[in-house]
Amino acid sequence: MEKKETLSFDEYQKQAGELISEEGRKDLLLNGVLGLAGESGECADILKKVRFQGHTLDKDHLKEELGDVLWYIAETCDGLGISLEEVAQGNLDKLHKRYHGNKFDKEYSLHREEEKKD
Repeated sequence: MEKKETLSFDEYQKQAGELISEEGRKDLLLNGVLGLAGESGECADILKKVRFQGHTLDKDHLKEELGDVLWYIAETCDGLGISLEEVAQGNLDKLHKRYHGNKFDKEYSLHREEEKKD
């Protein structure tokens, strides 16, 4: 596959979806969420080793693990029948609303009123 200069979330999700195992396709949601938990744990482990075991931060390794996290997020989105782009935009909308369109503000973070969910 030819490497592009930029890659949209939609194109990433499409290509990532083609790489899901046959067994994983049987339950995209479960496989995606379990994979996400595992790969997120690997990211945490890298930083744990830096902070508490004297390792040097290997940015390339962390970048690789973040890619795996993204892949499982895309798979989970497939399982939900939604797009990565929809998730990304929804997250930005939520954050802009939370911080009243401003940049992160400690006071807003400490005293925000979350929307009540039914």
